[in-house]
Amino acid sequence: MTYRAVKVLETVELVLAEDTRTSGVLLKHYGITRPVTPYHQHNEHKVLQHLVQQLQAGKQMALLTDAGTPGVSDPGFLLVRECIRAGVPVECLPGATAFVPALVNSGIPMNRFAFEGFLPPKKGRHTLLTRLAEEDRTMVFYESPHRLVKTLEDFITYFGADRPCCVSRELTKMFEENKRGSLQEVRDYFAEKGVKGEIVMIVEGKNA
Repeated sequence: MTYRAVKVLETVELVLAEDTRTSGVLLKHYGITRPVTPYHQHNEHKVLQHLVQQLQAGKQMALLTDAGTPGVSDPGFLLVRECIRAGVPVECLPGATAFVPALVNSGIPMNRFAFEGFLPPKKGRHTLLTRLAEEDRTMVFYESPHRLVKTLEDFITYFGADRPCCVSRELTKMFEENKRGSLQEVRDYFAEKGVKGEIVMIVEGKNA
């Protein structure tokens, strides 16, 4: 947290939180007592227009997500887009973003990279992976712990077992881990060990 972020949270009239329990721990740590309301992927369409109307009326709000920058594979994009359309000023306060330290930690070339976020679980997955098999830039993916091994197996099928990769887990947290190696080596490691936490996968591009 930056001093500026703490100041903003102390002064806004409403805090939008992806998970009010997680954000509540953060706010309590800094002694911030502002009203908090849920804003997440399950309600963002429903509450969007009401929030924009309040912002147009002059109400100041801040958006917190659980473990990443709002809008980067986290709730936030819809609200930002509607605010811009409605002429509501938007400010982004920089903070921890998982894929940046994951790229640095990986040791894989990062002068050019493609951020793919979460892969589609079913529809469109084959088409996307077929296209990405020809991608020559380093690729960045997010994945949930329970799907990590299956996704690594898919990567082996489409990219080849020897393609270099790095799987980063719980970045910037107490149990941070970075596992580097071939797709096959990393897949075998997590298949045996098990997986917990927030996951970022870095995969070297074709012919890198």
